[in-house]
Amino acid sequence: MVATVSISRFAPSPSGRLHLGHAYSAVIGRAAAERFRLRIEDLDAGRCKPEFVDGIFEDLRWLGIAWDGEPLVQSERTGAYDAALDELRTRGLVYPCFCTRADIAAALSAPHGTSASYPGTCRALPDDPVRRETKAHSWRLDSGKALAKAGLPGWSEGGTRFTAKANEVDDVILARKDAPAAYHLACVVDDAASGVDLVVRGADLRPSTPVQRLLQRLLGLPEPAYLHHPLVTHADGRRLAKRDLAPTLAAMRAAGVDGPALGAELAEGRLPLEYRFIQA
Repeated sequence: MVATVSISRFAPSPSGRLHLGHAYSAVIGRAAAERFRLRIEDLDAGRCKPEFVDGIFEDLRWLGIAWDGEPLVQSERTGAYDAALDELRTRGLVYPCFCTRADIAAALSAPHGTSASYPGTCRALPDDPVRRETKAHSWRLDSGKALAKAGLPGWSEGGTRFTAKANEVDDVILARKDAPAAYHLACVVDDAASGVDLVVRGADLRPSTPVQRLLQRLLGLPEPAYLHHPLVTHADGRRLAKRDLAPTLAAMRAAGVDGPALGAELAEGRLPLEYRFIQA
C-alpha cells in the first residue's frame, strides 16, 4: 500500500533560469503535500552553473514558495548512486555499454535493426574488466533480467492504479560515461532519501514512471504516488524550453510582475494570456 501523501518535491536542473513551466510545477508540488523538498539536479557538470542555482532560490522566494529543510544537491551524493549501482551490478541486472550515439543510430538504421530505443548491442558481451578499465562506458539496466526478477511494476495516480507494459521498460542508462548517475537512478535514490511520497512533475515525464518503479522494486525503495500535471506552452503551442530562450521568471520579475500573485494564479490553474496548458 502507498503511504499517506505528505512530502512532495521540486527538482530543477541549474542549466538556465526558470520559466513559467517550472513555476507551475513548483506551485503544484508545494500545494499538493504537507512538506516540500527542493532538489538541485546538477549532475551534468558541463551545463549546470552555480549562478543558476542561486537563480532557483531567488525565483522560488519571489513566487512566495518556501521549501522544507536544506536543498538536496545531487553532485554531493555520488556515493549513494555508486552504492545503488553496485547493488544492481552485483545481482547481474546491469551491463557496461561501450556504444556511442553514432553506433546506436547505425544499428537502428540497419535492415534488421530493432525498433527499440536501444538495440541491445552490448547486452550479451562477455565481461572484460580490462576493457572496462581502459574504455569509457555507461551502465545500462538489463530490462529483461530486471523484469524477470521484479515483475511488471504498478503505481497510483489520481486514485487510479496502473500497471506497466513490458515494452514501456527499456535498457535505460543508469550511469553515464561522464557522470556518476543518470536521471532514472538518481531520481529514485534521491526521492527515497528525501522521504518523497508524491512525485509531482510534468506530463512529458510520465513515460519515465515504469522504469523508475521497476528500479524502486529492485532496490527495495518505497513506492510514491504520482501526479503528472499539464505542461505550460506559448499560446501557439510551442513548448517552453531553456534552449529556446523561453521568457524567464527573472525577466517577469524585472518587468514588475508580482511574484506571490502569479503563484496564486498558477495554483488556481490560471495562466497569463500569452500561455496555455497542454497534455504531453
